[in-house]
Amino acid sequence: MAERKRSEIYTYEADNMVYAMNWSNRRDSRFRLAVGSFIESYNNYMEIITLDDETGKFSADPMLRFTHPYPATKVMFIPDKDCSRPDLLATTGDYLRIWHVGEDGVKLQKLLNNNKTTDFCAPLTSFDWNETDPKRLGTSSIDTTCTIWDIERGIIDTQLIAHDREVYDIAWGGVGVFASVSADGSVRVFDLRDKEHSTIIYEAGESDTALLRLGWNKQDPRYMATLIMDTCKVVVLDIRFPTLPVAELQRHQAPVNALAWAPHSSCHICTAGDDAQALIWDLSSMGKPLESGLDPILAYAAGSAVNQLQWSMLHHDWVAICFNNKAQILRV
Repeated sequence: MAERKRSEIYTYEADNMVYAMNWSNRRDSRFRLAVGSFIESYNNYMEIITLDDETGKFSADPMLRFTHPYPATKVMFIPDKDCSRPDLLATTGDYLRIWHVGEDGVKLQKLLNNNKTTDFCAPLTSFDWNETDPKRLGTSSIDTTCTIWDIERGIIDTQLIAHDREVYDIAWGGVGVFASVSADGSVRVFDLRDKEHSTIIYEAGESDTALLRLGWNKQDPRYMATLIMDTCKVVVLDIRFPTLPVAELQRHQAPVNALAWAPHSSCHICTAGDDAQALIWDLSSMGKPLESGLDPILAYAAGSAVNQLQWSMLHHDWVAICFNNKAQILRV
């Protein structure tokens, strides 16, 4: 088993530590990823890497490497499987930036500031691109807001004070529904048809407990998962039954940093953390009593703490992780 898995891992080694990373969603771009540096200074960069099927090696096209102010907190390609739209890339950091990827390079198309009243910006912690309506993108910020953008027009569609403290992540659950997590320890769901109200789905309990990441199940929007900062626990929620988790995943040996639902399965999720492990779980027994808790069905040991994880929307057998200066894709 270990021998078989080892031949199905491909590694890219960057010049610096990497953090932001994500897959291309275009069917004509097999095994293409964007990878961003994590350097504690203004001068950072993004590069686009491609796996050569013949050699089994990743290469970075120097034409597609571009400078990025500060480390990007997240990167995503436009969710466009049919290749019917321009090849766009979005990044967050100090601002939301929309980039156009062309054969001759990557050019900044839009620089978007979520602060309506001043040129000063409140750093953006994360974002999510709406798969159903790709002109719509949502960002989360340390200024307690979530902002919904119309990226085609480059304007703010809606801005909400979403939480009492910093908002750390945002995820779409449909064309007009999104959820967010915050340093205030709550998961809140918003419906753009009723902007005055939100529903609290879960609260971590202790007042100083922050929720770090959020994932909404792509195949079954009744379920979402969140990470409690600096803990080994992943909480799985059923939005029909607020407040009580339907499952708690507790097999990591150090704080969990990232999670990703399988894009093709309603009951599989991957988690990764400081214990240098990426674990895949089968949640089909969710809600049933398990005396000793749920065990992962697959475990992968990385070289060091895993700080990023993305499951390919197109290539369902492949998950990408980042640790140190390496990006790896794993067949699962």
